[in-house]
Amino acid sequence: EQYYKVPPYKTYCDLLGKTPEKIEGVGQIPFLPIGFFKTHKILHQNALAEEKFLSSGTTGTTPSVHYVPDLKFYERCFKQAFTRIYGPVEQYVVLALLPSYLERTGSSLVYMANALIQASGHPSSGFYLDQLQDLRALMHKLSAAGQRILLLGVSYALLDLAQLGPWELPQSTIIMETGGMKGKRAEWTKAALHQELSKKFGLTQIHSEYGMTELMSQAYATKEGKFITPPWMRVLTRDPEDPMTLIQERTGGINIIDLANVYSCAFIATQDLGKTQGDGHFSLLGRFDHSDIRGCNLLLEA
Repeated sequence: EQYYKVPPYKTYCDLLGKTPEKIEGVGQIPFLPIGFFKTHKILHQNALAEEKFLSSGTTGTTPSVHYVPDLKFYERCFKQAFTRIYGPVEQYVVLALLPSYLERTGSSLVYMANALIQASGHPSSGFYLDQLQDLRALMHKLSAAGQRILLLGVSYALLDLAQLGPWELPQSTIIMETGGMKGKRAEWTKAALHQELSKKFGLTQIHSEYGMTELMSQAYATKEGKFITPPWMRVLTRDPEDPMTLIQERTGGINIIDLANVYSCAFIATQDLGKTQGDGHFSLLGRFDHSDIRGCNLLLEA
């Protein structure tokens, strides 16, 4: 369907000589390089965009654009993906510490966070920009009242917040990092970031969200950086030296099948490096050299 209805994807497949009748398995599907979202309009030819989401590249870089014809469908996807891992959002006070995202327009992460905040139905749920002392006081007040907290934050802002200790949070508190350092700090490896946040906040686990402008779906890691995908999303790894060859259980480029990308392209070759495990989990290990500093930015871990 997408081969016939998404013109840039058809052009790419034709250049590779990979027409649908020649595809006999997942390993032969062409994965569209994610950079095409910067240079081409990746949209089903019969669809009209209701919204467009823009990536968070650094100043001066060309953002990726994802045209979204159906926002209600997007909401259903991210709410189901969240609920499968964390249960009903109504049980949490949802706090969002996403300053660099709030300061621009067109962020799919802000859209998702806002919908989760609204769905939580709690008066204290909301966005926080730079009021870190206020946020710290609120978190302690909510914890003392027995409220369960979910704090979604961009990595550098969580590190800034963590410095304001001492913290006394129950282990049921979920602190979920996403979004890298945004040029505000030197990049950290995922392991080092989690170790520092875990130590400062006094929590045994730090959670992670993995999503991007070009995807309708998200993966979550509840412990040890092991990401879990919803059933309609699958992560594969490609050989760094041969992008047409898939590999397992060693570091490679991350390819994503996201069946929720109904109106764009469900087969994306990202610029992230990772490793897939036999049990269906995957871990993030960094990014290819010279790829944009953006939402899921990390350093390569040895």
